[in-house]
Amino acid sequence: MADSQDIEKGSSGSLYQPFFHKDEKQQNSHDNGNLFMVILCTFVAVMGSCEFGSSIGYSSPTQQGIMEELGMSSEEYSMFGSILTIGAMVGSISCGRAADLIGRKGTMKMSSIISIAGWLIIYLSLGPLSLDVGRFLTGYGIGVNSYVVPVFIAEITPTHLRGALLTVHQVAIATGLLVAYAVGAFVSWRTLALTGMIPCAVMILGLYFIPDSPRWLAMVGCQAEFNAALQKLRGDTADVSREEAEIKDSLVTLQHLPKATVLDLFLKRNLRLLIIGVGLMVFQQFSGYNGVVFYANQIFTSAGVPPNVGSILYACLQIIVLSLGAVIIDKAGRRPLLMISASGMLLGSLLTGASFCLKEHELASDMGPMFTIIGIMIYMGSYCLGLGGIPWIVMSEVNEEHVVFSLAFK
Repeated sequence: MADSQDIEKGSSGSLYQPFFHKDEKQQNSHDNGNLFMVILCTFVAVMGSCEFGSSIGYSSPTQQGIMEELGMSSEEYSMFGSILTIGAMVGSISCGRAADLIGRKGTMKMSSIISIAGWLIIYLSLGPLSLDVGRFLTGYGIGVNSYVVPVFIAEITPTHLRGALLTVHQVAIATGLLVAYAVGAFVSWRTLALTGMIPCAVMILGLYFIPDSPRWLAMVGCQAEFNAALQKLRGDTADVSREEAEIKDSLVTLQHLPKATVLDLFLKRNLRLLIIGVGLMVFQQFSGYNGVVFYANQIFTSAGVPPNVGSILYACLQIIVLSLGAVIIDKAGRRPLLMISASGMLLGSLLTGASFCLKEHELASDMGPMFTIIGIMIYMGSYCLGLGGIPWIVMSEVNEEHVVFSLAFK
């Protein structure tokens, strides 16, 4: 065990080791039981990601129906669409402490209950105020999920599968988005609100059949539950003694580290991780993705493209590209995919902007709709290939640094 001076300087290797060593890959790959349980846990967790997609996609196909039935103005509906992000911000800020106090499973269950309450309020709404309250609550729920789902998957997954399974988080968001667009084209806005509760119900039910994060159980001192959860994840015949020792050693190391402060983020040894992790998330959020998703129908309508067709097409493309990314991400690397993603998003934005410029000046008006569809498809496909999912993976990979974990996430 390293002494406290070594730990403070960051020279202790145990803190920076991956959760599972490479030589365990072959041992784990021979146990079908552990793979099944890891996949089951991931499936249950990404129901929160499906809820994420359903929530952000809800405002696009329902805009006309809500505005006509409730007599809302464009400004009131813009508030309804955007208040989701305010709720998500509050949820993401407050969920770190909850994840440590009640566990990853408890936090996911809490977020599902809050989201169900939000959807019910939207379903029963008779005016803008209740709509905004319901939308805020669903935003809070997805804000919690945006943190706890990737962390839970990272903590239960072997290193050689972590990149691929964390990408499933983004695939599930795209799936929820596609369902919202596809179902929203045929049902009323109230019925679509009821469908938004389905992922929450599946998650609540599924949580009763999966173990909590072994790392969290060890952190709170539940030794028997920790051993049982780790054995369940790795299979009944797997030898988990080495992994148990490594998790315990890393947690002991964290406990001996000095208490982190905000100023510690800007120390030389932490600054690079801060810039990488937080910087990627900032670029992701300022890329304009949410604006396109929230008002996709209006964008396509303004460009002269059938809105339901355009929205469903690009939602399908997202699933295809994200599935491809899950396969190649660990082979191609994070940086090349991010560079390709940023370049593609730039091209897609230029094409989309050009389509509206042509329409505004009444030049080649027949080319405008085609430029819009191609631009949005390139933009969304490029986002999903890199900037959509990789920042979540990078954050989970650098969160073993004690300062970044305790401050940037909490």
